[in-house]
Amino acid sequence: MKLLKGVIEEIKPQKDVLNKCNAVKEKINSKIKNRKIKANAVLGGSIAKGTFLKDDYDCDIFVKFDMSYKNKDISNILEKILEDFSKVERIHGSRDYFNFKVNGINFEIIPVLDIKKAEDALNITDCSPLHAEWVNKKINKNIKLADEIRLAKAFFKSANVYGAESYVKGFSGHVIDILVIYYKGFLPLIKNAVKWKEHDVIDFNNHYKGKALKELNKSKISSLIVIDPIQPERNAAAVLSKEKFLLLKQRAEDFLKNPSESFFRKREITVEELKKSSKGKKLLLVNVKPVKGKQDVVGSKLLKAFDYIFNKLVSNDFNVYEKGWKWDKKEDALFWFIVKDETLSENIVRTGPPLKSKDNVEDFKKKHKKAFVKGKRICAEIERKYRKPGELLKVIKKDPYLKEKAKKIEIFIY
Repeated sequence: MKLLKGVIEEIKPQKDVLNKCNAVKEKINSKIKNRKIKANAVLGGSIAKGTFLKDDYDCDIFVKFDMSYKNKDISNILEKILEDFSKVERIHGSRDYFNFKVNGINFEIIPVLDIKKAEDALNITDCSPLHAEWVNKKINKNIKLADEIRLAKAFFKSANVYGAESYVKGFSGHVIDILVIYYKGFLPLIKNAVKWKEHDVIDFNNHYKGKALKELNKSKISSLIVIDPIQPERNAAAVLSKEKFLLLKQRAEDFLKNPSESFFRKREITVEELKKSSKGKKLLLVNVKPVKGKQDVVGSKLLKAFDYIFNKLVSNDFNVYEKGWKWDKKEDALFWFIVKDETLSENIVRTGPPLKSKDNVEDFKKKHKKAFVKGKRICAEIERKYRKPGELLKVIKKDPYLKEKAKKIEIFIY
């Protein structure tokens, strides 16, 4: 507990952040009032809940439009409200929202309908203020939960399992809120995470009475099912991948065996560290300049590019010991692969059709002069295309598939 108290002091944000966010919110409300629009700007996300981390936050502001605006384009109305702010960027989505910076803080301004219950939502974002209200009610009953949520966020971020974006497939902030509140604290959550089995269900209000797996749509089943207390038909953790689920479980186990503050600090991967960890092996670094576009789309393209390169290495018989990638959403992305330091053989054996398939065997023999029988199949020795990983990377970086996913690719080999 002494360790956790020290971590809480380290991750608590500066007190002036909330004041800066409120100032922007009030400025928006003033513009709304002047235009006589039936709407109200409120803080959202971790800022509204008081669970944001030091030097690691964006400020979400939801502009809640009266239900009389449900048939109007509230994104267009909001754009006019924000015209006095500088460098406002319109982000296209299921409903367009807006982005700008003030005093070094990144603001996202999201138009929503002022619904009172989830079933009145016309867009998934309409429910977001209800999520914040639900968390705040729980925190108001137990003020310590705010710091417990902070601890969990820092832990999940350090474990690289935080984020519901399609290129991350981890735990969203909303899911972490639910889990901490459900288990009544960070430590109970971590102790239970170790015991989780795949497809375990967290049903806060016991909506499904133990039958969630049978009643939920199969497309919503993930490694961990977290029933949204606001929208019970929704698995809040639907995007969670098995990889991130298992990674969190392992990280929780490691922490319980040897608790340390390092489990709450995001480890910054550097080229120098990668060089050290790849000693005696070959380090392949791929610097990728992303294409322009919506963050989630760009991130998904980067992930596909990373997977494509990895699969090409494996399919060409290169032994990959370790792999990973990082992207801070602002600069270039970095992919890394640590492979066995070797030159592969000149030739490989290609297995052909079974001998009983005579026509196919004859076709195989015509294509391959050095054909021979091995067991009950025809085989052939063919020349290997790539003997060193660098040779492969230099060719595939020009592949049309990768060119569509990235603006520029640079290869570095150590």
